Amino acid sequence: MAVSLVNVLARRNDFSNFALICAFFVIQLVINLAWPAVFNSERYFTSLVMLGFMILFTALYAYMIYDAAPFESKLMWPYIAWMTFAAMINTAYYLEFR
Repeated sequence: MAVSLVNVLARRNDFSNFALICAFFVIQLVINLAWPAVFNSERYFTSLVMLGFMILFTALYAYMIYDAAPFESKLMWPYIAWMTFAAMINTAYYLEFR
C-alpha cells in the first residue's frame, strides 16, 4: 500500500483526479485503522460494513490509477483479495454470533 501511494504521490501530475484518488486512499486507510477495534469489540455487522467500504474505496483507488500507474494499481490487488477473505471470515462470525 505504501509503495503504491508513494509512487502515485511522486507522479501526481499524471492523474487528472489526483485529489479524489488521494481521498479514496485516505478514506480506506482511516476505516482500516478503525476496523480492528470494531471487530474485536464483537460488533460483527458493523465491522462487515466497514470491510465493504474498505474494499470499495480501495478498488476505486486501484481503478482510478490503473491507466497511468498499472504497477501501483496491481500492488493493491492482493490487499483487496485479503479484505475479501477477511469479509468472509467476518460474515461467518456475524452469522454464528448474532
